[in-house]
Amino acid sequence: MVSPAQYAGPPGGVGLSRLSVYDWPAADGQCGGTPHMHLACSEAYVVTGGRGAVQTLTVSGYEVTPLTPGTVAWFTPGTIHRLVDEGGLRITVLMQNGGLPEAGDAVLTLPPPYLADPGTYAAATTIPADAPEAERERIARARRDLALEGYRALRDAEGPEALAAFHRAACALVRLRIAEWRERWRRGAEAAARATGEQLDRLERGDPTHLGGAVVRSEQPLETGRFGMCGRLDVYEFREGAHG
Repeated sequence: MVSPAQYAGPPGGVGLSRLSVYDWPAADGQCGGTPHMHLACSEAYVVTGGRGAVQTLTVSGYEVTPLTPGTVAWFTPGTIHRLVDEGGLRITVLMQNGGLPEAGDAVLTLPPPYLADPGTYAAATTIPADAPEAERERIARARRDLALEGYRALRDAEGPEALAAFHRAACALVRLRIAEWRERWRRGAEAAARATGEQLDRLERGDPTHLGGAVVRSEQPLETGRFGMCGRLDVYEFREGAHG
């Protein structure tokens, strides 16, 4: 495990990607991505181009937040969200606990039968990496449309029980992943926070020695144009790393 004084990953252990939101029309006439929810990560959007909106659903109700260049919008775990593209919407996405969404901290709002167990859910949501691009696009669109069915049912439901049932199903789907998530969190966000605490302690003692270990890093996208939940992604793989 990376010790606090040695953490050299991205600020705060965040994850980052660049997103071009899907312009695929859905049954309701709106274009955009796949509604889903994170269970342990807050998410932030920095809008860099185009226009659109993010629809959100929580126990407090349904909201629509407009997105235009310069907008910064964020939401906490438990927020079901759907991105709507109204014209070339492009976003830089910042994820708390970098690596957790890639490890499964995202549950699509599929109809209840598809949430019954991890195998059924995976069969409906997995996009084979080695499939031809046309087939990957077909699967991405199909799972988007299936998630919209469940999303509309949740949004139109009267009372809190439908949303509570989705929360329970999502929790059950990810329980076996928690040990892996915890290790990623320890190497990333926890290590970053502990490093700050140790640095403050050193500065309070008048000890600047950690400043002599400064490093500079840069990364290019690991992959461009990946079919994501909300659109085509340019993804980065930040290593936590260490330095002496």
